[in-house]
Amino acid sequence: MATIKPFAALRPQPELAGKICELPYDVMSSEEAREIAQGNPLSFLHVSKPEIDLPPGTDLYSAEVYAKGAENFSRLIGQGALKLDAQPAFYLYRQIMGTHSQTGLVAAASCQEYLEGIIKKHEFTRPDKEDDRVRHIETLNSQTGPVFLTYRAEAAVDAFVAQRTAQAPAVDITAPDGVRHTAWVVADADGLTFIEGAFARIPSLYIADGHHRSAAAGRVFQSRQGAGHSGRFLTVIFPHNQMQILPYNRVLKDLNGHSPEQLRAKLAEIFEISPQGAPKPAGKHELGFYFGGQWSTLRFKAALTDVSDPIERLDVTLLQKHVLAPLFGIDDPRTSKRINFVGGIRGTAELEKLVDGGEYACAFSMFPTSIVDLMTIADAGGIMPPKSTWFEPKLRDAMFCHQL
Repeated sequence: MATIKPFAALRPQPELAGKICELPYDVMSSEEAREIAQGNPLSFLHVSKPEIDLPPGTDLYSAEVYAKGAENFSRLIGQGALKLDAQPAFYLYRQIMGTHSQTGLVAAASCQEYLEGIIKKHEFTRPDKEDDRVRHIETLNSQTGPVFLTYRAEAAVDAFVAQRTAQAPAVDITAPDGVRHTAWVVADADGLTFIEGAFARIPSLYIADGHHRSAAAGRVFQSRQGAGHSGRFLTVIFPHNQMQILPYNRVLKDLNGHSPEQLRAKLAEIFEISPQGAPKPAGKHELGFYFGGQWSTLRFKAALTDVSDPIERLDVTLLQKHVLAPLFGIDDPRTSKRINFVGGIRGTAELEKLVDGGEYACAFSMFPTSIVDLMTIADAGGIMPPKSTWFEPKLRDAMFCHQL
């Protein structure tokens, strides 16, 4: 069962939240972060990507980068831009992106339950990225980027959230990208008791986004032996039926020695091909293929999709197994320099731009993996292929911080 607890969040002053809160550290480059934060000393990018305040070319993993982040974090606290709540609370966090709306619960989840698999993962982590997040947490003595969790929706929780979000919010901002972020505080005894009790009856939580942050929190918990608040980690927990997953598209550097005619012939053995296709696939087991200035629609032949294993049925698995490895020689997409991944938020126009510009030879646009597939695979203890999901909208750093 899921054990979640309220906590006293370190939060931005409401009138400053729009200047402070930023996208996560891992969705932008240092150059992009430097440009976004230019002229805004309150931007949390000075904490989450502190290399922007050091000379270009500084080693991202040097001690001075983490120290600069801690210095900037302390400055925001010292000047009162970030303020610690007086008492533990749960928080509700709504995001509206275009026509899509999702409301999650901000809570402190259990590191022990993560290590025991009650909080389920579906991706492998990289040790170097884990090490980076451990150093960031340890240097700040805080978790500033929440882990994005989901659970199978419960009607009673939905009703509670609807009632509380009908009240006046504590924070309501619209970010430069047009996404609206609204927060409410739940600090009354009845509200706290209801939330803890409701989630105690929920069998499992699932990591949607934030595997490295979760793993890092677990390591800090172990090294500190649970001292202070290190036994818990910062999360936002959304019902599964509100989640929005976008595709994670693929671009390839070359044709692996095939002529265009040879490649098309080999693809015809794997797919039913519609030459005048749409950029976006219309359903599962369908892909868009951009090559030579035009889109084709590729549909996996039925014999390839008639498998019972939920991982083997994923389009990203089918593409890797039947196309990327045998045709393009990309055996490990985690390490290959001949493939890149483009989050669906950038759209298929980005794929056309990369191919038409000559940097890449061709592109595959994917149909999004479903949240039900993700939970089914996680329940079975499975690991999804890399770059299977892209969740939007992204949670904003510094909306809520959890001090250890």
